[in-house]
Amino acid sequence: MQYKFVGRSGVQVSRLALGTMNFGMVTDEPTSFKIMDEALAAGINFFDTADAYGGTQSPDMEKGYGISEEIIGRWLAQGGHRDRIVLATKVYQPMETGPNDRHLSAYHIRKACEDSLRRLQTDHIDLYQMHHIDRRTPWEEIWQGMELLVQQGKVIYVGSSNFAGWDIATAQSAATARHFMGLISEQSLYNLNARTIELEVIPACRHYGLGIIPWSPLGGGLLGGVLRKAKAQRRTESRIQQQVEQHRSQLEAYEALCQQLGEEPADVALAWLLHNPAVTAPIIGPRTVEQLTGSLRALKIALSEDTLRKLDEIWPGPGGEAPKAYAW
Repeated sequence: MQYKFVGRSGVQVSRLALGTMNFGMVTDEPTSFKIMDEALAAGINFFDTADAYGGTQSPDMEKGYGISEEIIGRWLAQGGHRDRIVLATKVYQPMETGPNDRHLSAYHIRKACEDSLRRLQTDHIDLYQMHHIDRRTPWEEIWQGMELLVQQGKVIYVGSSNFAGWDIATAQSAATARHFMGLISEQSLYNLNARTIELEVIPACRHYGLGIIPWSPLGGGLLGGVLRKAKAQRRTESRIQQQVEQHRSQLEAYEALCQQLGEEPADVALAWLLHNPAVTAPIIGPRTVEQLTGSLRALKIALSEDTLRKLDEIWPGPGGEAPKAYAW
C-alpha cells in the first residue's frame, strides 16, 4: 500500500480511502465487517463515514440515522483496530427534527460530535469534516466549536466537504486570525466526468495546504464499464441509463481506450485521480469484498503522458484553472 500526507498535516493515510456509506443500507453488518477486515489487511488505514450514512432519510431530509457509524463502532469494539486507522466522519446533515439538529452551529457541532463518538465507540475522531458549507453561521462560531473539541482531545484534525474555493479561503483566513490550524482536507466531487473543482477548489487547496479527497470517483458507476455491464444486464437503473445516453460517444471511446490498455475502466478512473498530486485518496465505496480487492489494482497502474492526453480529449475539463480557463 502507498501512503500520503493529508495536505500540510503530518498524518499519513492510504492512497485509497474506504467509504462506508453503503454499510447498513446496501451492505449488511457481517459483510461490512469482512470489508473492513480486508481493507485493513490490504493496508488501507483511512476509513470515511458520516453521521447520516447507512440509513434512509425522509424525503424532506428531516431525519437521518447513524447506522454506518454504529456498524464501525461495533467493529472497533472487537479490539485492536482503533489505533491502526485514521477515522473520519462528518457533521452537518439533519439527524433529528429540531431546528438545531443540523448544520454548523457551535450548539449542533458539540452534540453531533458526542453522538458520533458514542456510535463509533471511540473517544476521538481523527478527521472531523464539515459535510457542507453553512453560510448562515459565522466562522467565529464554527471555529469556536471546533477548537473546543480539539482542546478536549475529541477531534484531532478538521476537514471540509463540498466547499467552494472561496469558502476554503474564508475559512482559513478566519482560522489564521484565531491562531488555529483550520482545514487540512477538502472532500469533493471529482472524477473524469466531473472536473469543475479544477477551476478554483484545487488551486485553493494547493495554496492553503489541503489534501483533496474525491468522492464518487467512478461517477456513480458511469466510469466503471457501464456499457459492457449494460449489455450483460437486461435492466439498468434509469438514472444511469440517462447518463449513458448523454455520454455514449465518450463512454465508447473511454472503454475502448481502457481495453487497449488492458485495464478495467474503474481502475483507470481511480488511477487518473491518483496521478494528480493534489489528490490524497479517492474514496471507494465497495458493497462487497470482491469490489474492494478489485479496486487495489488502480494503485499499480501508471498512466503515460499519451494516455493522460487521450483521457483529457475524451473527458475535457473546464480548461484549466480560473481565470485562465475563461479569460485572457
